[in-house]
Amino acid sequence: MNSSKLAQAVIAGGCFWCLDAPFRQINGVHDVVSGYMGGDVDNPSYQQICSGLTGHAEVVVITYDAEIVSYLQILEVFFLLHNPTQLNQQGYDKGTQYRSAIFYANNEEKQLAEQAIKNAQQYFTDKIVTSLEAVQRFYLADEHHQNYYQKNPYQPYCQIIIEPKLQALREKYVALLKY
Repeated sequence: MNSSKLAQAVIAGGCFWCLDAPFRQINGVHDVVSGYMGGDVDNPSYQQICSGLTGHAEVVVITYDAEIVSYLQILEVFFLLHNPTQLNQQGYDKGTQYRSAIFYANNEEKQLAEQAIKNAQQYFTDKIVTSLEAVQRFYLADEHHQNYYQKNPYQPYCQIIIEPKLQALREKYVALLKY
């Protein structure tokens, strides 16, 4: 594999567990890492993030092969997996740490993210409130939060919240899946 085609996307859409599991199933995705970005506290703990006072969002960093899956396809799936019209929450998860955000690394990614928002708006009655934010320092979440669904598939949160997202992914984007 030519690693020069590897790229990264950084997105936030509620609890990072809810993005981690589906993106691991996308063909061309090599890794998904959960963590925090967008705040003003160095080395924040999970407890600090949960307070909503640090400014960080729960994010996933998706490393993918751009020859297999495009940045726009990543963002299209992102808009399927959460409700981008909810400000600072996803379902029962409330607070700025659960905001919908796309963290762009350069002007091209910012323009593609703007286009993805315009494309997705047709599927929502309410206005999309996903913020576009420049990539900032990434803080890795504890090991407990990495690949959470795979480690805890029968945990109630996984069954009630994550499993329906996986089902929607299987129904709408079967051509993008690894298996």
